[in-house]
Amino acid sequence: MRLSLFTDYSLRVLIQAALRHPDRVTIDEVANAYGISRNHLIKVINELGRAGFLVTHRGRSGGFTLARSAERIFLSEVVRFGEDGQPVVECFDPVCNKCVITPACKMKGMIAEAMRAFFDVLGKYTIADVCAKPEALLRHLGLTVP
Repeated sequence: MRLSLFTDYSLRVLIQAALRHPDRVTIDEVANAYGISRNHLIKVINELGRAGFLVTHRGRSGGFTLARSAERIFLSEVVRFGEDGQPVVECFDPVCNKCVITPACKMKGMIAEAMRAFFDVLGKYTIADVCAKPEALLRHLGLTVP
């Protein structure tokens, strides 16, 4: 399974916000730290704000912060949010499914079982777990270690 860039960037934004908490983070800081397009990040951050993961601040002293503690943001929740509506394989989408073997194929059930296991594992971990060794992460992001 491959996660979308939206989900990947969402996780990175939340990690950087957790590492910098309670300070505000700017789009430019994230773009520079990860080498990601600022335009891509604008959409990601706006969507994370609408979904209640971030609090966004406009204007000259703008930026964003976590909307809740990193201990309460589960990886499974972020990945489900980012991948919402994206079928893993065609037969998961009843509107667009054109696979002729769907009625007889057992693979859909197998993949569904694997997806449940995937989300069960991600449901055990939070953004705080990812940030358990902040010094190393900050160093790799080119940020100063407090």
